[in-house]
Amino acid sequence: MNTDKVPILLTSSVIAHDTGVALKNTEARIDLAIESLSRWLKIDPKLPIVLCDGSSHDFTNIVAEKFPSSQIECLYFENNQDLVKKFGRGFGEGEIIRYAINHSEFINRAGCFAKCTSKLWVDNYTECTQNWNGSLLCKGVFLNVFSLFNKTVFSYIDTRFYIVSCVMYRKYFENAHLEIRVEHGKGLEDCFHEIFVKNNICFSLFNIAPVINGVGGGTGTYYKNSNKRKIKEMLRIKLVRLNSSFKHLFCR
Repeated sequence: MNTDKVPILLTSSVIAHDTGVALKNTEARIDLAIESLSRWLKIDPKLPIVLCDGSSHDFTNIVAEKFPSSQIECLYFENNQDLVKKFGRGFGEGEIIRYAINHSEFINRAGCFAKCTSKLWVDNYTECTQNWNGSLLCKGVFLNVFSLFNKTVFSYIDTRFYIVSCVMYRKYFENAHLEIRVEHGKGLEDCFHEIFVKNNICFSLFNIAPVINGVGGGTGTYYKNSNKRKIKEMLRIKLVRLNSSFKHLFCR
């Protein structure tokens, strides 16, 4: 394995224990995970990838058939189904990541990982890793950036994709999913944001917006990344970085 590359951790659950998601068909979820693998390998054929499934689905055989020369580690276990049904897919994701960092050879060898949901990929992944600081890189979501009358607000962390060291993850985020409170509208993204702010984490937000593609499990539809949207996201980050209240949050 190329030790200079950050392993991609794809979090999967081909059986949708979270009954609130739109995409419930198991075969479709398997196909989309395979599509994600294919897309990641087009981005970089030498990427080490960890595909970890929380519904006891073993991808080993199909991965060996479709990607025989690739570095793909397949892990699987059974999430706590009752708690995932109660707290949603964010809870299941937290369990999957915990399992992966405790059992993946690729991740333990590298000491870090780039987490991405298994039905997604990041078109500009190479650009996103250029400022890897060895600790944490993630996307902050800010509201009212273009408003002339309302104050810009740091709202939440986009947990679909981020890069983190194992040390950083275990120290701050390993138990984030335990703080989810769906009855109060508090999801995993809010939990990450709360931890981020409470611990005064700095220099850890992406300077560029990750261009995330694929299918959202909650909606069951492909994302649309028009040029207009990409330009708007680029301007959003530039404006927030110019704001003295937030510029210390972005990577150097």
